[in-house]
Amino acid sequence: MVVLAAGVVTRSGKALLSRQFADMSRVRIEGLLAAFPKLVSADRQHTYVETDSIRYLYQPLESMYLVLVTNKGSNILEDLETLRLMGKVVTDFVLPLEEDYVAAAAFDLIFAFDEVVALGGHKENITSGQVRQNIEMESHEEKLHKMIIQSKINETKDVMKKKAMEIERSKIEGGRRPGGPGMGGVSSGMGGYSGGGMGMAGAGQLPPSYSQPEPSFGGASLAGPAATGPPSKSLRKGMKLGGGKPGGASILASLKAEGEAVEDVSSAAEVASAPVEMPKEPVFVSVEEKLSVELNKDGGLEGMDVSGSMTMLVNGDNKCVKVALASAPSSSFQFKTHPNIDKNLFSEQNVIGLKDPSREFPTAAALGVLKWRYQGAMDESAVPLMISCWPSISGGESFINIEYECSAPFDLHDVQIVVPVPALSSPPKVNQIDGDYQYDARKSAFVWKNDLIDADNASGSAEFVVPAADPSAFFPIHVSFTATKTLAGLEIDRVTGVNTGEDIKHGLKMSLVTDNYLVE
Repeated sequence: MVVLAAGVVTRSGKALLSRQFADMSRVRIEGLLAAFPKLVSADRQHTYVETDSIRYLYQPLESMYLVLVTNKGSNILEDLETLRLMGKVVTDFVLPLEEDYVAAAAFDLIFAFDEVVALGGHKENITSGQVRQNIEMESHEEKLHKMIIQSKINETKDVMKKKAMEIERSKIEGGRRPGGPGMGGVSSGMGGYSGGGMGMAGAGQLPPSYSQPEPSFGGASLAGPAATGPPSKSLRKGMKLGGGKPGGASILASLKAEGEAVEDVSSAAEVASAPVEMPKEPVFVSVEEKLSVELNKDGGLEGMDVSGSMTMLVNGDNKCVKVALASAPSSSFQFKTHPNIDKNLFSEQNVIGLKDPSREFPTAAALGVLKWRYQGAMDESAVPLMISCWPSISGGESFINIEYECSAPFDLHDVQIVVPVPALSSPPKVNQIDGDYQYDARKSAFVWKNDLIDADNASGSAEFVVPAADPSAFFPIHVSFTATKTLAGLEIDRVTGVNTGEDIKHGLKMSLVTDNYLVE
């Protein structure tokens, strides 16, 4: 009373795939499956046929059959239930029901058959939804862990960039100081009154300055310029950014024409060499939040991670200060203060201050005073921007419908929704779109742009058409945006002196950026 094998065959008897649950040679199963179509009669309405020792249970699948091979002693009612379940599994994993798509999903189907029937041929107590879940082997904890690791890696990269900029800035400032590294007090030249040979003089043989005119021949001096004079043009030559061949400008222009973001090298070098401007306010508070979200193709939430930090830079005369928040932060976040910050003061009064009120904040260096991470429920209402995408094929073309819905209590800026598309010879045809769009030919991507999403355009949609392609070709979708508010709801009310209680002028920079926002 067991299932011997399960397979998918064509009408002519060609085996596309087969999974055996009992010891059976390849020649044996191929012979059984090849004989099956000859036993099926068009005028019979049964879903099974029998031989002397074998029973076939089958279900038509377009131009193919799903076949269960059992012995005649097996319980036919249980086998029919197994057949119906396997039919649902096949239609879940293969769409459309064609030979090429069955062959492409062969391994997934074999694994799915193993979930339905155990080794030995006995049916498992399982549903088609549980089969798909087991095959995908999705783990919310694993995805969240990967997102946290990626967030830490990105934070480390940011720290490395800041350190590199500080080292470069110190090098530039060191080179501008008087008596900095350089060459001086050494003269070299071509000399000699006989034969025009090469002559050298050590630094110890020459006086510190040399102003006596050199012997000349025909009015031309034989000696090189004095050490105190300007360097020769040949000595000034060196590597020069942006000074390559004339073709470089045309290459940059062609890249820009293809939609690639190209930055001018000379302007980038000037920006890098420019000194970093320090905030002029006595106290400057910086709040930064990073958001990572993973949505599935149906618009559901798979994972979400929000991490933020607050730093303070104190430059004024009064360095004993405290920062009062406008209201209590969101309870969906877990907050962690710096060891020197009074934790009770923050939790009870929403005030950030040092444990020792008489102690001063460090100057000329930003100090991280607060960090937080999202610990709330993983539901769609917590996501600031929901994205849904429905690719469909009609008449040899793929119609891609995208929709966004913003539930954030603040405005989103520079919103970009990047949809991958197959390589095209011409831009996609856009039937309707709320906002602007751009086709990036180099990256084969359709970019939907909105400079601002607020209450007036909290929802929007777009539709574009490309040649027919598999729906999975339009995923994953990358989303990016910025905001001047945070999901944690931090708002600075005032900055006061600990001893005086007077308000202190302060600067504030608050930003929310996307780190890894995907729909896949």
